[in-house]
Amino acid sequence: MSLDESRFAALADRTLEHVADVLDEALGDRIDVDYQHGIVTITLGDGGQYVLNKHGPMRQLWLSSPVSGASHFDWREDAWRSTRGAAVLTTLLADELTAKTGVAVAL
Repeated sequence: MSLDESRFAALADRTLEHVADVLDEALGDRIDVDYQHGIVTITLGDGGQYVLNKHGPMRQLWLSSPVSGASHFDWREDAWRSTRGAAVLTTLLADELTAKTGVAVAL
């Protein structure tokens, strides 16, 4: 499904805010979560860093991960799914952070 600009912005902003809020609540004592200007930055205690942001021209969310590298996600089937497969953004991020912190995270 191709998103128009306003639908993309609403979905992306809602997702970014949700990710930041849930991670800060669940892991705020173990990681630093910063959400500013459409960018979620997650800094781990070991110095690793995740960056999640929206990319308007492509209408995608982009994730930079110290574990899985760079990934791009399109809105398909009611979820942000990898452009290289069926991986769901929130599942991928939750699984990686759970492995890194030892705390179960559900996004």
